[in-house]
Amino acid sequence: MPLKWEFPGGKIEEGEQPRDALRRELEEELGIEAVIGDEVARILHEYPGGSSVELRFFAVLSYKSEIENRIFREIRWVERSELTKLDFLEADLTLVKDLAAGKIL
Repeated sequence: MPLKWEFPGGKIEEGEQPRDALRRELEEELGIEAVIGDEVARILHEYPGGSSVELRFFAVLSYKSEIENRIFREIRWVERSELTKLDFLEADLTLVKDLAAGKIL
C-alpha cells in the first residue's frame, strides 16, 4: 500500500524464527545489526475480502551502525504522541494507538 507509514520488518522465511526474521529485515531495510528483545504485541488483522495477517512486534534493545534508508520512501523518528498523526497501514493502527497512549514500551 504505497505512501502509507509502516514499521520496518517483513515476512518470516521458511524455517526462520520471528526474532531472526526481524533481525534480518532490519539489516536489509535499515542497514543495522539489531538486538531483538521481547515480543510487545501480536495483532491478527483481517482485511476486507477475507485475507488476514498476523503481525508480531518486538522491542529492539540496541543496534549497531547508522540507520540508512535502503527501501522506504522516507524514514522518520517521531515522539510517540505524534504517531497517530501519521497515515499508517490499517493493520498497524492498534499498535500505533497503544504506543501513543504509553501502553506499550
